[in-house]
Amino acid sequence: MKRRLANYRRRLLDGPWQLQGCTAGDFAGAVVIPACGERQSLPLTLATLAANPVEDLRRWLVVVVVNQPPQAAPSLLAENLQTLAWLEAGGAPPSLRLAWVDAARPGQMLPEKDAGVGLARKLGCDLALPRLRPDGSGLLAWLDADTLVDNNYLAALKTHFAAHAQGGTTLPFAHQPADSPATRQAIDRYELYLRHYVYGLHLAGSPYAYHSIGSTIAFRAAAYLAIGGMNRRRAGEDFYFLQQLAKTCGVHPLSGTLVRPSARRSQRVPFGTGEKVARLAAGEAAVSFYPAENFRILKAWLQIVSQHSAADASELLNRIESRSGSAAEFLRDAGFPAIWPKLVARNRSPERLLRAFHGWFDALKTLRLIRHLGSFSASDETSGLVAELITWGKGSAPRKIEQQLALLRRLQGVVSGGRGSNDVLCFGQLRTGREP
Repeated sequence: MKRRLANYRRRLLDGPWQLQGCTAGDFAGAVVIPACGERQSLPLTLATLAANPVEDLRRWLVVVVVNQPPQAAPSLLAENLQTLAWLEAGGAPPSLRLAWVDAARPGQMLPEKDAGVGLARKLGCDLALPRLRPDGSGLLAWLDADTLVDNNYLAALKTHFAAHAQGGTTLPFAHQPADSPATRQAIDRYELYLRHYVYGLHLAGSPYAYHSIGSTIAFRAAAYLAIGGMNRRRAGEDFYFLQQLAKTCGVHPLSGTLVRPSARRSQRVPFGTGEKVARLAAGEAAVSFYPAENFRILKAWLQIVSQHSAADASELLNRIESRSGSAAEFLRDAGFPAIWPKLVARNRSPERLLRAFHGWFDALKTLRLIRHLGSFSASDETSGLVAELITWGKGSAPRKIEQQLALLRRLQGVVSGGRGSNDVLCFGQLRTGREP
């Protein structure tokens, strides 16, 4: 662990940032919370964390990264300065082992080129790493400054990673109640969009069937180092981080607790949940839903590769072409005829070959294939598309969106009170995952 951390230091951000507040070390884990214009919501997020048992709180460092880009509006700077003043004055619950990063004051702001929540998460993780246990057993978890957690959040993380060897996990989530009927309808459609896609991937047998939501992600510190840390993308950073984590160390979903992201509308960033909710509430087609047939075709393709791994690229493409000419066209354009012989030459056993295939046909290519096969915008037809998908998996399905969402929540580990049950679908487990 020490050597990996020393090697990783070359990837650290070059800047004036440091942890303030708690100076202790040897923590079992750290919760990293980016905060940009979150003076009103951050206290409640920290209060829900502080409701965890004191014996758990002693073992976890909480890192708040107050951040903004240099070109942000003066009003945002003023709010961030208020947040910093509140933290410095000891306004947070005293039971928390709390540290914070000033990436908001002049001379401390994130660089304009990469500024965003991804860079803030990276900064918080990088600064927290030296404070974790040196034996490599430390954990890192992400929240947002407007997300709420259960009082067994920290215990659930400890229990999960003690029971599973994979390097990463995603936690069950359900959005907080909305502040208006229009926003509630919009967030329900957005969450249904997220859940129907992951459910379709699960039915297809994809190893990338997990939610890519930043506030639901946790991982081993050793896994973080093994993949070179967090990327600096300004869009899709959580998606790409989890994809690399799944390829390298495996991702296994957690059950038994619940995180609750905000349901508010937002135009603060040109992407993400808040932006999608705002557009949906305004009547725009902000998300797309996919027919069950798309996922059936994906399942056929994955089965063809796993059951006929001794075949050459031409035979594999011919097999999928008999099922879907559009899928075969996509795979040819993606370079499968050229890559397959190379994968075969480098991976002699079927198990290694299948792992290498999923490294090539990753979460991004999977999404692109599903989109290539066709989609429909969020509309009155949405419930019919989702019902078809649920019927494929369960034999029957409710027709109302609210009932469909409730069913998919249960199937994906969301339970009343966040206490959970082990009787949930095991989304996103890469059987090829290994300990970092």
